[in-house]
Amino acid sequence: MISVRNVHKSFGSQVVLDGVTLDIEPGKTTAIVGPSGVGKSVLLKLIMGIMTPDKGEIFIEGENMTAARSESRKNHIRRSLGVLFQTAALFDSLTIYDNIAFPLVERNGLGAARAHQKVLDIAESLSLIEYLHNFPEQVSIGIRKRVGMARALITEPKVVLVDEPNTGLDPLDGQEVYDLINACKSQWGFTGLVISHELPEVFQVSDRVAMILGGRIISEGTPSEMIASPDAAVQQFLNGRTDGPIKIQ
Repeated sequence: MISVRNVHKSFGSQVVLDGVTLDIEPGKTTAIVGPSGVGKSVLLKLIMGIMTPDKGEIFIEGENMTAARSESRKNHIRRSLGVLFQTAALFDSLTIYDNIAFPLVERNGLGAARAHQKVLDIAESLSLIEYLHNFPEQVSIGIRKRVGMARALITEPKVVLVDEPNTGLDPLDGQEVYDLINACKSQWGFTGLVISHELPEVFQVSDRVAMILGGRIISEGTPSEMIASPDAAVQQFLNGRTDGPIKIQ
């Protein structure tokens, strides 16, 4: 489980997060939603230990990421996490095979023979065998997302973080990514955290939804509860209206 407790983060005079408290329930997928620029990606970076909050604590599987001072300690806690980045963040100079194997070899220190079998196993599960000797530029963005998911899952994390799954994708490719998340969740049973500004599309992979606005969680519940929310900002965001409490920059 991920537990975020009264987290604050500012950059100079700009307050981005102003007391965020949120529990990500084990075995379920929670979507953190909100307009662009409200701090969703900042919260993700805080959870990953890439940034440090000004105040508050973040626990991952019972371990305090906020209190981790050394990079080695942070890396120890990060072993519980797998991450699917916006653009899949693959290494252009590495083959698909080497991209998938990278966390095993570089982070976990697994020997080549053991890493090889794990790469083959997950590549087969995600229908990537035929692409293993290609480079990222030689495959479609949908396949690159699939490779990114394979790399996120190969260390068998308890929690998978997904940052803006549909960025740069057309509707068909975007739906394929959502189908991929659901299929992987069903097979591997991880706890999921999805950052997205797309409603209601993200609801199809979400058990819970939390909306950030003004640095705080303003609404939280199941997708059905969010759809029925009486909150004017939630309804404005859900329906894509320009009029309402959310000011369009």
